[in-house]
Amino acid sequence: MPTRGAQLAGLAMLLADPTRADMCLALIDGRAWTAGELARHAGVAPSTATEHLDRLLDGGLLIERRQGRHRYVQLAGPHVAELLETMVAHLGPPGAAVSGLRTATVAAALARGRTCYDHLAGRLGVVVTGAMIARGLLDDDGGFVLTASGLAWLTGPIGVDSAALHATRRPVVRPCLDWTERRTHLGGSAGAQLCRRLRDLAWITRVGTGRAVRVTPEGEAGLADALGIDPAALR
Repeated sequence: MPTRGAQLAGLAMLLADPTRADMCLALIDGRAWTAGELARHAGVAPSTATEHLDRLLDGGLLIERRQGRHRYVQLAGPHVAELLETMVAHLGPPGAAVSGLRTATVAAALARGRTCYDHLAGRLGVVVTGAMIARGLLDDDGGFVLTASGLAWLTGPIGVDSAALHATRRPVVRPCLDWTERRTHLGGSAGAQLCRRLRDLAWITRVGTGRAVRVTPEGEAGLADALGIDPAALR
């Protein structure tokens, strides 16, 4: 049986290829992509994309879904997204300047607010997490814990289903290091359910077809009332 060191080295080798790494980062948006979509995203031939995807599937980083004749892939779970997000956070600032207005606009939108698989990230995620800590809804003293007040807030005024928080073996709360803010945002099932609820309330909306999100005017008012967040901090 391979040692833990050998297993870790195998995982590192899966992400050591730039094409496979780009594909995994694209899949952080939580959606299922086709092999053709990922091939176009990575700028490789369909046959090359298939080879890379097969390796990622065999390595357990991706799972496959088939619908009719179509083959879709997505990350194996939020734990993979959080691993990728944490690794990117350790890279430091980009080495090259952003070129082009469109690229700069997309980068700014992602930094302002995005989803990390199924929970909020970017400035939005960090600001919401910080406000929850300041109000005693989250305790980050020596750990990361949802307080009794936090549970009551989520399942009361916000309207999260209490059963959904414990529906999986996933931790209820988990600190996730944000790669643009270099601070912690809320992951775990609480982070996922909060993101879903804010979307249901139309407090946040997706920007284009990527994983960037923005706060709506209703969301600015709602977050100001619920967490005392200054709307200017979200822009």
